[in-house]
Amino acid sequence: MSEQFMIGWGEADITPSNPKVELAGQYYQRVATGIHSRIKCVALAMKKGDQQSVEVTLDVVGMPASLQKDIAEAAAAANPGLRAENVFLSAIHTHNAPYTNAKALFREWCPLDPDGLTPEEYNPFLVKTVGDAIRQAWQGLQPGGVAHGFGIARIGHCRRPAFATGVAQMYGDATRADFVGLEAGEDSGVELLFTFDKSGKPTGAIVNIPCPSQVMEATYKISSDYMGAGRELLKAKFGTDFHTLCQVSAAGCQSPRDLVRHFTTEPDFWHEDGVPIHAKRMFDAAMMGFESHSEIDYDPVFKHTVDTVSLPKRRATYTAYRQAKQELEELFKKKTEREAFQEFVDTIHANEKIPGRPGPYDDKEQDFVQMQNRKAVIERYETQDAEPNFTFSLHTVRVGDCAISTNPFELYLHYGQIIKARSHAFQTFLVQLCPGGGGYLPSPEAERLGGYGGMIVNGNCGSDGGYKLADTAVAKINELFD
Repeated sequence: MSEQFMIGWGEADITPSNPKVELAGQYYQRVATGIHSRIKCVALAMKKGDQQSVEVTLDVVGMPASLQKDIAEAAAAANPGLRAENVFLSAIHTHNAPYTNAKALFREWCPLDPDGLTPEEYNPFLVKTVGDAIRQAWQGLQPGGVAHGFGIARIGHCRRPAFATGVAQMYGDATRADFVGLEAGEDSGVELLFTFDKSGKPTGAIVNIPCPSQVMEATYKISSDYMGAGRELLKAKFGTDFHTLCQVSAAGCQSPRDLVRHFTTEPDFWHEDGVPIHAKRMFDAAMMGFESHSEIDYDPVFKHTVDTVSLPKRRATYTAYRQAKQELEELFKKKTEREAFQEFVDTIHANEKIPGRPGPYDDKEQDFVQMQNRKAVIERYETQDAEPNFTFSLHTVRVGDCAISTNPFELYLHYGQIIKARSHAFQTFLVQLCPGGGGYLPSPEAERLGGYGGMIVNGNCGSDGGYKLADTAVAKINELFD
């Protein structure tokens, strides 16, 4: 007789007690003015024989690898039998949570109020609180089963309009006469995996959506955004002991906004009023999947592997390096970096005051951003021979007919489609934004068209690394099924 499959859930509130905190996710400082919704972490533990995994999703923008290491090691020390290497984290990518990196952007130019909460103060609280959720999940392991489902939700859309000039621009104006189409497609599919206790009562769900949780990304309130609100709708439906682990699938080029209809048929999804709409769409997709889910499997095949993957970094050519140095010199002749930054921030705050104006409020064509773009090319060229590769841990989990595959990038939809199509799993749950700081991993088209999200400044790897990641992820998934 095979050993029993065990499931445990945990949940904890990671909202800082001091709401005067810098919100991560933008090129400029935003100090929280209040709380729109509580931010949380949700942990799912699964075990069968000597195979185990604990996945935790956090309502933050992202996490350094060091934070996962601290959390996993503390959890293993506190929970007998749990192995640190089997704990992995991911973020829902809300732009309305505290920094988890110790150095906020341009802190020397925008110092935080002395009474404000710093990452150095927040992270120990995070380690302890996430540890509490993991302990609940691990110590609450009980025999259970899983069933997969599939839903449809109109949430994510390509956010990179392309123009006849041969460039793309994040949140560019699609009403322009030279707009020639969106750079990429979109994915309305929602992968679902439901858990049940031995009596058949639903206990939780993994909800995997190809769109980050960032309707409110340019606002000044702490928020778990639409994914947090969707979790609460599912609790209201199934009970307070029902837990939802949200995963962001490959969505580096996606956002919760339809730029083609340019906000004529629905809210602009830059403000609070858009949160309940996408939360309801997430809920409806989950219910669609629940009502047609597969038969509950109380003895699923369960395997978890962890592999170290090394991808080639995106390289800067000598001509790009020389051009970047020349252009940076010209930019510095016009103004200092500090002056450019102040001009950048002043423009943001002026745009924020325009009644009814949707985001984004920053202008990534301004001199300050152009300086950062060129500095990144110079740094990459000067370091790429000594540091040619980017390395991270790839977690691959088989749960019955389904596979979970992780990566630390804002992974473009292009690679997600490749992995899902070639995977031998019945359903494939891609999880981006795991710790490691990979940045964007753009498609070949995004590299060609440039713009934010497609440049060297935006990430460690390019399309060469993206294709290797896709091949590696597919191989690791299929090894668990063949």
